[in-house]
Amino acid sequence: MTGEPDPITVPFGIPALEAATPAPKLSAAQVLIITGMSGAGRTRAAAVLEDLDWYVVDNLPAEMLVHLVGMMNRGAPGVGVKRLAAVVDARGREFFTDLAQVLTTLRASGIEYRILFLDASDEVLVRRFEAVRRPHPLQGKGRVLDGIAAERALLADLRERTDVLIDTSDLNVHDLAREVRAAVAGTTEDALRINIVSFGFKYGIPLDADHVVDVRFLANPYWVTELRHLTGQDAPVRDYVLGLPGARLFVERYVAALEPVLAGYLKEEKRYVTIAVGCTGGKHRSVAISNAIAGELRALGQQVTVAARDLGKE
Repeated sequence: MTGEPDPITVPFGIPALEAATPAPKLSAAQVLIITGMSGAGRTRAAAVLEDLDWYVVDNLPAEMLVHLVGMMNRGAPGVGVKRLAAVVDARGREFFTDLAQVLTTLRASGIEYRILFLDASDEVLVRRFEAVRRPHPLQGKGRVLDGIAAERALLADLRERTDVLIDTSDLNVHDLAREVRAAVAGTTEDALRINIVSFGFKYGIPLDADHVVDVRFLANPYWVTELRHLTGQDAPVRDYVLGLPGARLFVERYVAALEPVLAGYLKEEKRYVTIAVGCTGGKHRSVAISNAIAGELRALGQQVTVAARDLGKE
């Protein structure tokens, strides 16, 4: 998908058939039906939801959707899922045959669900299929346009039931991701996940590091006899490291410098970041500073996990 972002999101009401059946307000499971035109971005939308910890199933038979949602609500063993996204497309024509009844059953059972429909102009869809040199799934021996017309007819009723429609004609992949996140806003926490890992430079820099922080400018507690056998997770070492000249100032200014970076990551759809904090052996200074940085970031409302990669090494 290319072009300048010009997102179009249009809400549609639930049809009369659905509205005629009162829906209880309480529902343990959240269900999202992802559908729309082939080439409009269903795969990308599904990937975005997976990154948001939704359980995504592709081309699931309609009757299986009812059973799966039922298992989720009953807390069946091995089904620790509360947010389900089902991708419905033209490959499963039999799905559409039963889908209307399935949606009515879900509504009558008090299951909250929404339909997200992805669309694009015929011209854009043709261009996308030509770019990947693949036939439309419904074109048969005809042209791509024939397949698009057949799919529009197949999806017409479902489109009328749509809660949110996203026209992806002028959206790139990042714009589409933002639109999908906006569509599930309020049901999914939109936050950056930050992992801080302490390490020892003598064991190598973590391969997945987005940022590398070198705290070897601080005095090494290893050379303090009563601290050598302890780690940065112990209060004496933590207090020693953070009490060194410049230590707390460094933490405060580093976190302040991170704020626009983290905001930029969110804007550019980067949802995971790893900050590697290193000292010589990964046992004292890096551990203490990692926890201090994590504390400052959590105070700003960030989601942070901390790991000490080399803590048990000699």
